[in-house]
Amino acid sequence: MGTWPETEKFFLKDGVWLIEPMESISDRFQHIRDRIAAAAMQAGRAPDDVTLIAVSKTYPPEFVQAAEAEGQEIFGESRIQEAVVKIPELSSRLRWHFIGHLQSNKIRKALPLFELFHSVDTVDLAEGLNRIATEDGFRPKILLEVNLAGEASKFGFKSDQLEREMEGLLALPRLEIRGLMGMAPIVEKPEDARPYFARLREIRDRLNESHGLGLTELSMGMSGDFEAAILEGATLVRIGSALFGARPKIV
Repeated sequence: MGTWPETEKFFLKDGVWLIEPMESISDRFQHIRDRIAAAAMQAGRAPDDVTLIAVSKTYPPEFVQAAEAEGQEIFGESRIQEAVVKIPELSSRLRWHFIGHLQSNKIRKALPLFELFHSVDTVDLAEGLNRIATEDGFRPKILLEVNLAGEASKFGFKSDQLEREMEGLLALPRLEIRGLMGMAPIVEKPEDARPYFARLREIRDRLNESHGLGLTELSMGMSGDFEAAILEGATLVRIGSALFGARPKIV
């Protein structure tokens, strides 16, 4: 069983440097779960309506093992080259979601590893997933990524584009579309992200109505804004640094 890395932080009080141990993983997970539950109840929802995805990208397997010991089962990765090494080292009981930008040339490696792809962001990528899933015998579950603020630095469908492309996406027989994913832009306060999350919920609801669908999942909210996302209907929240601490630098 992995152990949580021992880390300390230093602070100055009355002219004296003191040492304060970092929170344990138990403390971190309990704190985040309490916040998820409180936000869900504030929104009139059951805490179990919200699934925590522990984003383990860039963290070593020992961090995942320590989280597993706290009852966490679902983890998020965003780099295929990292995931193909890390995932086989860990318990087969764990479940994995792909949350990053998926390159077409990595599809074949990704399909056996992940139960849900959060970030299908183009028709070409969806068609590639469908083709390779047909060849290799997979039926991937996916979310369609929406670029909520029209940011050039982010991937995803524009909302009007998604409306136009939906029929073609639904016609891809190997893909099971479960819902939508989106990220709010950087904002001053978490509350300022709520209109973006509300927009994603409204897009999903329109697609359900116009196409007779039953899309249920909304993957939105990260360490800095997940409570705002839950208030607007998030069913999946992707939390990394608030659980695992400062992210290791990748050289």
